[in-house]
Amino acid sequence: MAKIHPDPQPGGDYENMDLSRISWPDADLWGANLKGASLKGANLQGANLQGANLKGANLKGANLKGANLMSANLKNANCKSANFLGAYLARTERSGANFEGAELTDVIFY
Repeated sequence: MAKIHPDPQPGGDYENMDLSRISWPDADLWGANLKGASLKGANLQGANLQGANLKGANLKGANLKGANLMSANLKNANCKSANFLGAYLARTERSGANFEGAELTDVIFY
């Protein structure tokens, strides 16, 4: 059975969905619910994830280069080996998140 991926939508509900390796560059996912979603190896370069709920999401190896995650919830998210180069993480909830091996060069945390 083929894997069907939804289109990215602001405020969309993707809770617990398997979105592994999805390609959503420059997507507008403002306020989206991605709680517990698998975004392993996903391409979210330049995406707008402002205010998105990524609590417990799996972002292992995802490309979030230049993404806007301002005020997003990354609590307990697996961000291992993800690329956050130049991403905007101001006011982001990051407690319990795993950033082991993640690319954090030029990330804005304030």
